[in-house]
Amino acid sequence: MGWNSWDCFGASVTEEEVKANADYMAAHLKPFGWEYVVVDIQWYEPDADSAQYRPFVPLQMDAYGRLMPSVKRFPSAADGNGFKPLADYVHDKGLKFGIHIMRGIPRQAAHADTPVLGTAFTARAIAHTNSICPWNTDMYGVHPFKPGAQEYYDSLFRLYAAWGVDFVKVDDIAQSKLYGYHRKEVELIRSAIDRCGREMVLSLSPGPAPVEEGLHLQQHANMWRMTDDYWDDWEDLYAMFERCHAWAPFAGPGHWPDADMLPLGHIALRSGERGAGDRFTRFTPDEQRTMMTLWCIFRSPLMFGGHLPDNDPWTLSLLTNGEVLRLLKHSYGNRQLFRQGDRIAWTAKDEDGGTYVALFNTGAAETEVAVELDWLGLGNAKPSAVRDLWNRTDEPELPGTKLAALVPPHGCKLYKVIP
Repeated sequence: MGWNSWDCFGASVTEEEVKANADYMAAHLKPFGWEYVVVDIQWYEPDADSAQYRPFVPLQMDAYGRLMPSVKRFPSAADGNGFKPLADYVHDKGLKFGIHIMRGIPRQAAHADTPVLGTAFTARAIAHTNSICPWNTDMYGVHPFKPGAQEYYDSLFRLYAAWGVDFVKVDDIAQSKLYGYHRKEVELIRSAIDRCGREMVLSLSPGPAPVEEGLHLQQHANMWRMTDDYWDDWEDLYAMFERCHAWAPFAGPGHWPDADMLPLGHIALRSGERGAGDRFTRFTPDEQRTMMTLWCIFRSPLMFGGHLPDNDPWTLSLLTNGEVLRLLKHSYGNRQLFRQGDRIAWTAKDEDGGTYVALFNTGAAETEVAVELDWLGLGNAKPSAVRDLWNRTDEPELPGTKLAALVPPHGCKLYKVIP
């Protein structure tokens, strides 16, 4: 659970903006389990100003081909400090610090043929110049079978460990069709983290990751994207129901399919994604609850995408409902119960013996969605209580052997049934 800078600042976030979001998280969200503060792409690009990448521009880099934070945007990185001062600021608030990186080695390093730290190898020798990202010009892939490849990744993650990094999002590595799943580089990175001396969450992007690589992802990553960039469009949210159903068997402690960032609150301050700029989320309140409910009952990581200091009371309420967040943290057996046209139901068990039921209506008109209690393994016994988790109210005694509700269009109901 955390915040990522991409949805609001694209490639251009600054140190002060990161600190402002960390301050808000510590003050308002930390008691509810929110803890990661993640700086997304191109923190090493001095003049980045939006979500649009400037091709083939000079990047801030050390003598060993390792990208460094732009001092222009992150002043505390001066004198070779890197991200350590900013990580210390985040850690002092009881939070954790993360960064985004691109797979591979900077093209700039390969062209300059910089040495790989502690070896006789060079950037040019390990660069896979035919393995490039289609949407960003910063990097070449690392040829995984070349001498020096593992040592280069080792040098990166030793640096990140020295900075105090707790979370690394690796991009251009996990998509199945257009860009390819880079299995061997995933393994190099996993090995580098394991030997760097510091625990780090490994997050892989973009998506959709290939389901047929699910076991490999479980073994090597802590979270991986199930989708390409997800935004505040109903079509994106609607498609996530199918993705969650397909990926549910692969979710478990230490390895979580990732439904992507939550585009809630004030987003796109410096972004033109989907043809829309600076705005509050276009999701309706019902759609926002639907998204939060699906992410929680599926147990996706929660990465908030908006500018936290601009949250209104409604947005804050979505992030601080302890009863809903308990579902995220303490449930198991999470699965789709049925999908019948526009009606979808998910269920899960709680460690305390309760049963969760989420009723979704993906249609354009209000409709009843119902589940029989025996479908939940509860038989025909009347539950002692049924709790509406979003409204934080107890429901009246059920009139029969089913749990039913009128659900608004694109909306949901979330219940906890107490035996």
